[in-house]
Amino acid sequence: MSKSSEINPDDAKLIEAGFDPALAPADAIAKLRELRGNPGITDLAIARALGAIADAGAAAMLVAMEAGATGAIRREVRRALYKLKQHGIDAPASNPPAAGAVHDDDSEKSEITAMLSPIDGEGARIVWIVKPRMQGGLIRMWALISEHDGLVGAQNTRLSRRELKSERDELERRAQVKLVDGDWRVADFIACEAWRNTPESRRGQVGNFLALRSELIASPPPTELAHPVYAELAAEAAAEPSAELLKEPELLEWRLPDALLKPYVDEINQAGESVIVLSPMHKQERVNAVIERATKELLTGGNGRRIQRRLEDIAYYLERVGRRAPAGWAAGAAARLRDGIDVTKVLFFQAFIRTQLGTVAAAEQQKAEEEPRLIMTPAEAMRAREARTRRR
Repeated sequence: MSKSSEINPDDAKLIEAGFDPALAPADAIAKLRELRGNPGITDLAIARALGAIADAGAAAMLVAMEAGATGAIRREVRRALYKLKQHGIDAPASNPPAAGAVHDDDSEKSEITAMLSPIDGEGARIVWIVKPRMQGGLIRMWALISEHDGLVGAQNTRLSRRELKSERDELERRAQVKLVDGDWRVADFIACEAWRNTPESRRGQVGNFLALRSELIASPPPTELAHPVYAELAAEAAAEPSAELLKEPELLEWRLPDALLKPYVDEINQAGESVIVLSPMHKQERVNAVIERATKELLTGGNGRRIQRRLEDIAYYLERVGRRAPAGWAAGAAARLRDGIDVTKVLFFQAFIRTQLGTVAAAEQQKAEEEPRLIMTPAEAMRAREARTRRR
C-alpha cells in the first residue's frame, strides 16, 4: 500500500468507534458530536472528518471547536473550514458564548439577562433567565439543575423589577450564596444541556421546558458551547492548574458518585490486606498504580466531559465573584481535559482523584468502626489464627 493511501491511525480509530463517512450529513455530524471526547478519539480526526461533510452543520461544529483551540487542532479546523468553503459552504459567524446557536435579533440579545448560583457539592444550582415583557414588568425562567438528574424543575414567573430584586436578595440570604450576573446565552445552554440530560421518565415531572423557554428565547436550543472562560481567562488557562484549587469550597465539597469511586477504593484496600507479604514500598507501588488508572479512566470519555463542563462553569462563577486566581486554575484544568492532555501527568488531577478516593475510603473506615464486623478479610483471618496459636 502506498503512503498516500494509508489511513491515518486517528481516523481509523474514528471508524472503529462507529463513524461511517457514508452516513447522511446530519447523521454523520451527530455521530461525530457523540464520539468527541471519547478515549482514543482526537479532535484532529473529528475536524478532518467534518471537513469532508459538505453541510452547513459541519461548518457550525468546526466553528464551535475552533473557539479556544490552539496549535495543530486549530490548524486542522481551519483547513477543514477551507475545504468546506471550496464546496460553497461558508463558516457561520462566530458566537463566542454559544456557538451553534441561531442568532437572535440585536434587541433580544440586549434585553435578556441571566443570573447563576454556584454549583453545590452535590452538583445542584439555580439558573434564572429574565426578559422584559411588552406589557410591562419581567418574565423570569427559574430552573433548578442537577448534574446527576438533569433538569429538576422549571417555571416561568411574571414579576416586577422590584420583586425580582427582592427575590434575589431573599434567595442569597437563605442559601448563603451569591447569584452572579452572566451572559444569558451561557445560562440558556446550561438549562438546555440539563434538559437533554434529564431521563425521559422524569421529564414529565419538570414541565414543558421547551414551551417555557420559547416565551423568552426565539432561537432553537443550542447544542454546542464555546465557553467564554477560555477567552476571559486565556493567560491563566495556559498555565498549569494549581492543586491549591482543591482548597476552594467549590472543589472542597465536590464529590464524584460513590459508584464510580468504590471499585478503585476496594482495589486499594485489597492491596493493603493482601495475604501475600509485601514490603511497604511494594504496597505503595500497587496503590499508586490503582490511583493512576483511576485518574485516567475517571477523567476521560463521557465522565471526563462532564467534569470539564463543571470546571468551566466553576471558573465562570469564580471570575464573576472576583476570585480570579482560582478561576484561572479551574479554566486551566478544563482546558487540559478539552485538549486531551494526558491527565496522569497533571499534578492537579492526580491530587483531585487522590482526594476523591480518600474521602470515600475514610467514610468506609468510619462506617466499619461504627458497625460490628461479622466477616473477616483473609489477612484478618490469618492474624486472628496466629494470635490464637500464640495464646496456646
